[in-house]
Amino acid sequence: MGADRDRFSTATRLRALSAQAAERVYRAQGRTVRTPRKGRLTGRAALLALVVCSLVVALAYPTRQYVTQRSEIADQRRQAEQARAEVERLREQRARWRDPAYVERQAREHLHYVRPGETGYIMRDGTADVRRPQEHGSADRAWYQNLWDGVDSADQAE
Repeated sequence: MGADRDRFSTATRLRALSAQAAERVYRAQGRTVRTPRKGRLTGRAALLALVVCSLVVALAYPTRQYVTQRSEIADQRRQAEQARAEVERLREQRARWRDPAYVERQAREHLHYVRPGETGYIMRDGTADVRRPQEHGSADRAWYQNLWDGVDSADQAE
């Protein structure tokens, strides 16, 4: 640690000696020694800072507008592509509905149409309970029937 202090003090001494030597040379030439200004804002630096700030302020709004417009353009392109896909799907559907076989198949499946002379049957899929419940619950009846049943049961209880 002591060696570091000696080395530091030597470097500091050398720096001081070089500053003194430079001062003597400048005095011999008749010039004054300029010491560098530390931590002071010069006029050039202030002007540069003012120009940079004004450029940032001047370009901020147009840049934001540009970015916003680019995102809007991308959204519009995506919507246009979706609309084209929807138009294509509807054209295919229109072409299918122009086919008489497709129309007949849709009428048979969804509307249970049959041709003249055919007998139509509707089959249960086997999952539903075929038996009817013996007693109707209050949820299966109309509200006024439940009301009268409540009045009747109240009369019988007396």
